[in-house]
Amino acid sequence: MAPMSQVLNLWKKTSALPAGKRVFSLLFAQKAPYFATISPRFVSIEPNRTELVIPKRRRVHNHLKTVHAIALCNGLEAAMGALAEATIPGDRRWIPKGMEVSYTAKATSDITCIAETDPEQWTGAVPPGSGHDLPVRVRGVRDDGTVVIDGVIRLWVTARKG
Repeated sequence: MAPMSQVLNLWKKTSALPAGKRVFSLLFAQKAPYFATISPRFVSIEPNRTELVIPKRRRVHNHLKTVHAIALCNGLEAAMGALAEATIPGDRRWIPKGMEVSYTAKATSDITCIAETDPEQWTGAVPPGSGHDLPVRVRGVRDDGTVVIDGVIRLWVTARKG
């Protein structure tokens, strides 16, 4: 059994405490400070699936008073990053390579950002000096269940050096 990632370990420790999910969310946003702009509230983190909420506040509004498209992408990237850290085998590393999204409806409420992969995407040999694309499915969902953004974030996964 592989050792638990630092992100997953911290999630398990903090989310069990009163206000622990909020504490984790604040800590995570400090790791990559740009994420703090959306004030993500993590709901769940587990291998192959992460869920967080972007609160609909003036700070993330566009001119239509809906959640701005770039704030939505930021939420999807935060969810993907937590998923990747919670899932990737210890002998590998990852970096985002690209994002393809479609805006499918107005983001008129808090938005739940979901990132998902399949376990078999993370298995197989990665020879030193090479890597592979790993697509992470992402979507943002309004409170009424309507998908407002849907897409894929592509990771480049390589063997960890050393």
